[in-house]
Amino acid sequence: MEQKEIEEAIQNISDEKQQKIDWTNVWGKKYPVLITYQKTVEINDYAVRIRELLDSLKSRYGYNDLDAMLVLKDILAHVWNGKK
Repeated sequence: MEQKEIEEAIQNISDEKQQKIDWTNVWGKKYPVLITYQKTVEINDYAVRIRELLDSLKSRYGYNDLDAMLVLKDILAHVWNGKK
């Protein structure tokens, strides 16, 4: 799929439809760890730290929940891509 086709697909799916998709299951078909990690990872340990980061973005920069999540996700992607 070309970048333009991906961009169009993203633009054409409504938020309502996105909410109904089990993204863990969808991506888990390509990356099985997404299906299995819940049984082995201490999720709450990470969830607490992630919540702190989200809350910090919201209070420090005035972001709403969605914007804070998108910014944190983008920062994670940049960190990951810089590591490769």
